[in-house]
Amino acid sequence: MMVLFRRTLLGLMMAAIALPAQARDAAGLQRDVLFGWYDLVLELVRHTPTYSPPVAARAFAYVGVISHEAQAALDPAAQTLAGQLNGLTALPVADPGLEYDGAVVLDAALGAAMQEFFGNTGPTGQRAMAAMRDMMAARVDEGLTPEVIARSRAFGLAIAAHVGDWAQSDGGAVVQNMGFPYDYTFGEDPKDWRPTSAISMQQAPLLPDWGKVRPFAMPLATSCPVAPHPAFSEAPDSEFYANAMAVYNASKALTPEQEEIARFWSDDPMLSPTPPGHWVSIVVQIARRDGLSARKTTEALVVLGVAVADGFIGCWHEKYVYNLVRPVTYIKRNIDPAWETLLITPPFPEYPSGHSVQSGAAEVALTAVFGDDFAFEDATHEDDGLAARSFSSFTEAAEEAAISRMYGGIHYPFANANGLEQGRCIGAYAAGLRLMK
Repeated sequence: MMVLFRRTLLGLMMAAIALPAQARDAAGLQRDVLFGWYDLVLELVRHTPTYSPPVAARAFAYVGVISHEAQAALDPAAQTLAGQLNGLTALPVADPGLEYDGAVVLDAALGAAMQEFFGNTGPTGQRAMAAMRDMMAARVDEGLTPEVIARSRAFGLAIAAHVGDWAQSDGGAVVQNMGFPYDYTFGEDPKDWRPTSAISMQQAPLLPDWGKVRPFAMPLATSCPVAPHPAFSEAPDSEFYANAMAVYNASKALTPEQEEIARFWSDDPMLSPTPPGHWVSIVVQIARRDGLSARKTTEALVVLGVAVADGFIGCWHEKYVYNLVRPVTYIKRNIDPAWETLLITPPFPEYPSGHSVQSGAAEVALTAVFGDDFAFEDATHEDDGLAARSFSSFTEAAEEAAISRMYGGIHYPFANANGLEQGRCIGAYAAGLRLMK
């Protein structure tokens, strides 16, 4: 938990203290608010126990929506997402005859969002959120009248409350037992998923009902079904066996770079910002590098958040339709009983690859915002000892994230390839959101 203070909170506070006194820069303050809260959320997700990748993606989507609506409410050129996202009704409206401050509105909304979606974090996280609220309030309230401050904060809180109420009805607000069902009936066919961990809680699969959570932009969890995988077979001359052999052979001949790629994209819960948080981190890095406004940064964050959240809903629906055995189980049973994976196999069915689905969705969403052939460097894991990697496009990054799961021994090649295609279909719904009039 001390990592949270080292990386984010103390660094932000020291940066704030070092800022010289200057005339109020409304646009700059909004940008500082957005980056400050997102820096913190990328740390909170590491330290909130229930935040597996699907749950984290849901939170990132709602935080993105709150960020967008808090700014859109005061921007005549912006378009609300009410009526575009499933079940989101009209949000509170600012009184046109009164003065509001955009930075204060955004700060109040995001502060409330952190408590709404990360309220179950531990004591250190709670202290971090409280300290951030105090620090940001001191920054954004300076120079404003008490009336403008109170009105702006009340308006930001109203926006966050409206979105929070909407979130409570989606079927994903309550996660019991870390997401593992107390009772679970296993399939009896050789193709069916079996536990891959000795941990007692993981004798049941993670979040088997997540495919029932209400999507954000895609109409239904089934709107982008994954293509069927090759017919299950244990025959050495079958296509399925060949895919398992591809995983096995790759593991035996990994280059140093392939091992680095596997670890770079692993993004394990509690040890990283999670796979969806990795993509959020990429957006934040791009925004800082390119000096993007809060408005442009939020455009990317909300479209990305919706894409990856829907990606996990669609993917998890398919996982429990196919309920497919993991490579580690299949290979030990049919090829090499002594084989071990490079990475730890997560506790849920194999098909399709969640990393691949959400990466395909992120690829389409971010390409819609930034364009094709948009080059960037990803230093998400530098603090964890992993060197930054460079990409010429979001497609290149998504494809590397997908194949990383074969290098790690986690997924068959068809799970990665078909997962990317499912994610690209899902991401198109998010990319089609109208954010400006």
